[in-house]
Amino acid sequence: MRPYAIGDPEIDQLIEELVATAGGGDNADLIEEMIVTTLKLLRDDADRGDVKLANTALKEMRYPFRIFSRFKDVRKVSIFGSARTKPEAPDYKMAADFARLMTEDRNWMVITGAGPGIMEAGNEGAGRERSFGVNIRLPFEADANEHVLPDRLINFKYFFTRKLIFVKESHAFALFPGGFGTMDEAFEALTLIQTGKSELAPIVLLESDGTGYWETWEKFVRDDLLGNGMITPEDLNLFTHAHDVVEAADAICDFYANYHSQRYVDGQLVLRMQRGPGEDTLALLNEEFADIVVTGTIMAVPPSPAEILDGDGVDLARISFKFNRRHFGRLRQLINKLNTL
Repeated sequence: MRPYAIGDPEIDQLIEELVATAGGGDNADLIEEMIVTTLKLLRDDADRGDVKLANTALKEMRYPFRIFSRFKDVRKVSIFGSARTKPEAPDYKMAADFARLMTEDRNWMVITGAGPGIMEAGNEGAGRERSFGVNIRLPFEADANEHVLPDRLINFKYFFTRKLIFVKESHAFALFPGGFGTMDEAFEALTLIQTGKSELAPIVLLESDGTGYWETWEKFVRDDLLGNGMITPEDLNLFTHAHDVVEAADAICDFYANYHSQRYVDGQLVLRMQRGPGEDTLALLNEEFADIVVTGTIMAVPPSPAEILDGDGVDLARISFKFNRRHFGRLRQLINKLNTL
């Protein structure tokens, strides 16, 4: 493969020397490529508005990477819902109770959009030491709510960079009733997981008694989307409708009862877990999930050289197989099986 470079030996050498002088390190090759990209924008005589967009997006990603890196070993749940929910509303109390349960009892952290309504309830319930605020700057909303520490608050100009951070840093998603933004976040999470563009993660729908909000949404999904063949029955496994905060917390934590993480290595999907399956269980998995295995079988494997090099969960058990990268609802069912080991 041709190196990603400017193509002018003198400039390429200067880029390499600049990165080395600035500190080099394991990511030097990627930093060099990023510099090459910015210089290609210069050579392209790109529109100033386009360059501003690229510049702002990169800055909006760098800062949250640094903030969240301090807490990379703590699982986090993103809480979505209406900014218009009043503090006296049952859904507000439910969101606060859910966040409190996840932080105090389950030892998770909470991410919200840092605004009012359900977002404020989530941060209030979690407390300032267990909260993050991923705020979007809008002309018609006030500043971030008071329950987020300044060094845990990140302000965004663009929705797309904000949503990227939500998805990248979250290990679960809890959705309360909301408007267009909540629908956008719900379908964004579902779409990314359904298409394999983000790792599988639990998506839980919550609402106070008598609301009927998610029942109406789920009826639309079942009757119109599934009924018209626009999704598969297995896709319904990608979300859970919970009716109280304990049920919701259990649905999230049960997903990680044994399962830990995933990674593709040389085209093979590797699922990592605390406890691996025995030979009899492997045989059952191969029989039940043969439809999502392209070639070969589901096998127990040791850490790959790539995982060892990265120090990536080398102490975990793992299975590996050639996944068809299409039926993620079925993959969720496989993970559910692994969680019963």
